[in-house]
Amino acid sequence: MRTNADRRTDNDHWWTLAILSVAIVFSMTTWFSATAIISELKAAWALDGAAAAWLTNAVQIGFVVGALGASFFNLPDILEARTLMAASAVLAAVANLALLIAPSGEVAIALRFMTGVALAGIYPPALKVISTWFVHGRGLALGIVIAALTVGSAFPHLLRSLTSDIDWKLVVTATSVMTIISAVLMARFAVEGPYRYARATFDPRQIGRVLRNKPVMLANIGYFGHMWELYAMWGWFLAFAQAALSQYGLGPSYASFFTFMVVGSGAIGCVVGGLMADRIGRTATTAAMMLISGTCALLIGFTFDAPLWLFSSVALIWGITVIGDSAQFSAIVTEVGESSSVGTALALQLGLGFALTVVAIRIVPDVAAYLGGWQWTFVVLAPGPFIGAVAMLMLRKLPEATKIAHGRK
Repeated sequence: MRTNADRRTDNDHWWTLAILSVAIVFSMTTWFSATAIISELKAAWALDGAAAAWLTNAVQIGFVVGALGASFFNLPDILEARTLMAASAVLAAVANLALLIAPSGEVAIALRFMTGVALAGIYPPALKVISTWFVHGRGLALGIVIAALTVGSAFPHLLRSLTSDIDWKLVVTATSVMTIISAVLMARFAVEGPYRYARATFDPRQIGRVLRNKPVMLANIGYFGHMWELYAMWGWFLAFAQAALSQYGLGPSYASFFTFMVVGSGAIGCVVGGLMADRIGRTATTAAMMLISGTCALLIGFTFDAPLWLFSSVALIWGITVIGDSAQFSAIVTEVGESSSVGTALALQLGLGFALTVVAIRIVPDVAAYLGGWQWTFVVLAPGPFIGAVAMLMLRKLPEATKIAHGRK
């Protein structure tokens, strides 16, 4: 017999997913807004390469601080999601817009840090909210959420490629306006569905329980390996593409558009990964995606001066697989973690994962400098996904894996 919850879900779950996905696309445009115009910002504030790297890394560090802080205080399990998400979106928009009046690179880096802190109040709660609307098809639903994050992250590169002759301030202004619109959508529509989790109270000991949960921690190790590769690839692919494409006489605008295509193609991977995870299993899907993406990290250097079609093919396969598994690590946590601490567990997973991205993003340009060019730089990212794949195959053997995707582990 069908319940009222089932009827409500039939009517509302795809609608809620669609609106929140649009809101996430809009809000996440602030993540790489500075990265897309890094050349202009270096000139505006006379930044060297190391300082410019901090414009990207500061967002990652801010996200880590925000996510771990939210996890410690159990904010995603205590506060109403739409309040937390809408307020965070407004803060992200204001911090991003303030780049227009930043007097120095140091102030700009601080503003990027604040942007990261704010984004930590959007991404983890969004995953929890969507999980309360979907029991069946959760992998696809969360895959669509991460697809929205991917498109939002890629969008500044598209905007830069289309406005190469226009002041860089247009990119900052446009992404800030989009984030304000997202705040309005979140305030109205970021409500939990009928399959909501138990409400929690502040208890820092929840973090200890999360860390002692073996299935959750294996999922986290898989996620950490995935994250070692993901944001360093996203953050530095534009520089890599500019170096590779210059051999063909293709300029910065083409490199920006190509970077948008590579990063944005990950949205396809997220949807395909979600469908695969709900049908053949989450651990199998994540392991397969990481093995392919890790192989691409190893191979992309060989295509650096190869025919353009080969370089483009490997880059697009990498773009699809490097993010295609991302949602499934969060989905697994919602399925094998304790009900009352799901929000805390998600925030902890994301916070620690993004802490790793800070190291990876910082290392990549140093490796490029040491090697004297970008061609072989991304090899340093390959160990992450291979280690992550091993962790997911170990998780697959645990008895608790039967809880994943209704037995499709």
